[in-house]
Amino acid sequence: MALGGTLTLLLLLVGAFFVGYALVSIPDANAAATAQSNVYLYSDGKTEISRDGAVNRQNIQLDQVASTARYATLAAEDRNFYHESAVSPKSMLRAAWNTATGKGRQSGSTITQQYVKNYYLTQSQTASRKVKEFFISIKLDRTESKDQILQGYLNTSYYGRNAYGIEAAAEAYFSENASDLTTAQGAYLATLLNAPSEYDLSAHPENAPAAKARWNYVLDGMVKEHWLTASQRAATKFPAIGTPKPVASKAGQRGYIIEAVNQYLTDHHIVDADALSRGGYRIVTTIQKPKEDAFVAAARKDVYDKLGNAKQDKYVRAGGVSIDPSTGDVVALYGGIDYTKQYVSSATNRTYQPGSTFKPVIFTSALQNHSTTQDGRSITPTTVYDGDSGRQVQGPDGPVGYHPDNEDDADYGDITVTRAMDQSVNSVFAQMAQDVGTKKVIDTAHDLGIPDAVDIPQTPAMALGAFGSSQSQPNSASPLDMAQAYATLANHGVQIPYTIVAKITKDGNTLGLPDRDPVQSVPRSAADTTTAMLKSVVDAPLGTAAAARDSGWPSAAKTGTAENDKAAWFAGYTPKLATVVALFGMNPANGAQEQLNGSMNMARINGGGPPGSVWADYTAAALKGQHVTGFNLDMQDGSQTVAPQSDEPTTPDSGVTTPPTTGATTPATQPPTTTPPTTGTTAPGTPSTPPTSSVPTDPAEPPTGSDPTDTFAPQGGSAGTDGLTGLAGGRSG
Repeated sequence: MALGGTLTLLLLLVGAFFVGYALVSIPDANAAATAQSNVYLYSDGKTEISRDGAVNRQNIQLDQVASTARYATLAAEDRNFYHESAVSPKSMLRAAWNTATGKGRQSGSTITQQYVKNYYLTQSQTASRKVKEFFISIKLDRTESKDQILQGYLNTSYYGRNAYGIEAAAEAYFSENASDLTTAQGAYLATLLNAPSEYDLSAHPENAPAAKARWNYVLDGMVKEHWLTASQRAATKFPAIGTPKPVASKAGQRGYIIEAVNQYLTDHHIVDADALSRGGYRIVTTIQKPKEDAFVAAARKDVYDKLGNAKQDKYVRAGGVSIDPSTGDVVALYGGIDYTKQYVSSATNRTYQPGSTFKPVIFTSALQNHSTTQDGRSITPTTVYDGDSGRQVQGPDGPVGYHPDNEDDADYGDITVTRAMDQSVNSVFAQMAQDVGTKKVIDTAHDLGIPDAVDIPQTPAMALGAFGSSQSQPNSASPLDMAQAYATLANHGVQIPYTIVAKITKDGNTLGLPDRDPVQSVPRSAADTTTAMLKSVVDAPLGTAAAARDSGWPSAAKTGTAENDKAAWFAGYTPKLATVVALFGMNPANGAQEQLNGSMNMARINGGGPPGSVWADYTAAALKGQHVTGFNLDMQDGSQTVAPQSDEPTTPDSGVTTPPTTGATTPATQPPTTTPPTTGTTAPGTPSTPPTSSVPTDPAEPPTGSDPTDTFAPQGGSAGTDGLTGLAGGRSG
C-alpha cells in the first residue's frame, strides 16, 4: 500500500507538472517592468540635466555593467546561477520550512524566478503566482540564455530611492554609470537587493551593522566562487554612500533643453514622439554646463535683476542660443527665466521678427552673386547708396512702391554700405535687396542655414526682418535659426547643420544620428567680407553693436529691433562662438506681442542695450581662460581696404556725384586699393581714439587695438539704432 501510494503520488505530481507546463505560457511583460525614463545629460556624458518619465529606469546591456558588480549580484542572490536549472526545489522547500517554523519569511527563488516575477508577473505573495513563476521560469530557461536572464534581472530589480535597474541605482547612490562601479559599490548595490529601504544607510544609519554584515557576506561569496582574490577582498573598503538627490524637475533651463532635444529628435526622425513618451532613452546633449551656467548668469544680471513692477516688465522674455561654429554644436540654450514659470521657449520661438539681424544676409548674397546696383556698379563695402529715410526703392522699371523709414527718420544722404551697416540704415538695405534680387537673398539665407520653414518675404521688406505672413503664425525666425546663420558666417561660409544631441542610446544600443557633413555653402570670400563689415559694426566709434567690445574678444555683430519695438536682438560671433540673444515682449495673459519700451526703467529697448550686455557678459564668461585669437579673413578682392567715412553726409562739392534715382552712387575719386587708409584703422596694440565730435551714446570705450588679420576700417557716423519699418513705409522702431 505504501509503495502504491507513493507511485500514485509521483504519477499525480508528474501529471500535474505536465499539465501545468502545458497550460502556463510565457505572458507579455507587465507595464511596470517596461516603463523607463528618458535621461538627459550634459556634453560630458555624466552630469545629469533631468529625467523625464514616471519610472526611473534605463535598460542597459550586460556588458555595460562592471564585471565585479555582476559577480556581486550572483554572490548575493544565486551563486549557482550559471550551473543549475532555472528553479531549485531544494531551496524552495528550505525557504518554505523556515517560513513555516517561524524563522522569518524567506525566498528560495533563483535569479531566473525573481526575473520572471519582476518582468512578467507581480510582487503578490500568492500560491497561483508562485505556480506561474515556477513554470514560466522553466520555459524561459529553455528559450533565453543565462546572460539574457541576468541582464533582465539587473534591469528590473528595485534598489530603493525610486531606482529600478542597476543603471539607475548606480546614479542614485554613487552618481556613476553602472560600467564604472567599483567592487565595493557593486557589492553594496547587491546588498540592497535583500532589503532596499532598510539598507539605505543615508535614510537608516541605525541599520549599518546589518547592512555591512550583508556586504561582507557578498564579498566573501565572491572570494569563495573565485570571482575575487583574497588580497582584493582585503583591500576593499565599505563605500561612501551618497545622500539622496532631489528628483530633477523641469524647472530652470531643464524644461527648455528637454523640449529642444525632443523636438530635434522628432524633426530629424531619430525617434518618434510615441517612442519618446515610452521612455528608455539616454541622451547626451551638446550643452556644456559651464557655458549654460554662464548664459543663465548673464541673463539674470542684465535682464531679470533689472525688472521692476512696471506693466512692461511683466512682458519681458529673454532667450538665446550659442553655437560652436567649428562643430555646429549647440553649447548653450537659454529659453527663459524658468520653464515652470514661462514654458514657451524664447530660444526656439518663431513668432517674433528678427529685425535688422537679417541685413548681413542681404550683403552676403550681394557678394555671393556678384550683384550690382540698378545702374550697374558692383556692390562692395565702399559702394555708396542714398541713405535718406523714406526714399522709394527703385527697380528696373522705376519705383517698386516701397519706401521704408530709417530709425528716428534719420537722413544719411550719400553713405557707404559699411557705414550703412554700422548705423543699420533701412533705406540702403531695402534697395540692396531689390538690387540683388529677393529670391537670390532667400537662397543665400538657406545656404547659411536658415530653414525653409521660415517665411522670408520675397520683397525688399526682408531687409527689415519683416518675416511671417502674420504675427500669429509661427513662421518667423527663432534665435536658434539666426544662430545657425551667424555660425556659418563665423565658419567662413562653411555650413555645419546644428545639433543639440551628441549621442542617444536605448537599451544599451546606440542610435544613428543625422549626417552633418560640412558644406561650403557660401564662398569664403563673401562670408569673410561680411565678417569684416560686422566687425566694423562693433569697432566703429558709433557702431550699434559696440556692446560686444566688453567681451574682450574680436567680435562681429549686428543688432535688430522688431516692428513696434516688440523684440530686440543682438546676433554676433567671435572666432570661437556664435551667439544670438533676443528679448521678446509677450503678454502672459493671452500670449499677445507687446512693446518692450518702458521695461527695466528704460524708455527704449534696442538690440545694443540689454541683449548686447547679455551677449558680452556671456561670451566673456564662456571663453574665459581661452587664448584670444583674431579672425582669419580672406576677403573679396577690393574689400581689404575701405576708405574712412566722415561724420557728415557727402555732398556734390566734396567730389562725389549726385546720387541717381536708383539709390546708389560711386565716388568720383576712388581711394587707393593697395595702401591702407591713414584713419579708421590702427596697428595691432595701438590705441584707437574716437572722434571728438558726435560722441557715441554707448558708454563703452572703443577697442584698444584692431584685429591683425583684418585691415577693414571701421566707419565713423552719427548715432542711431536699429529700426524696422512696416510694408506701408511707416516708421516702426
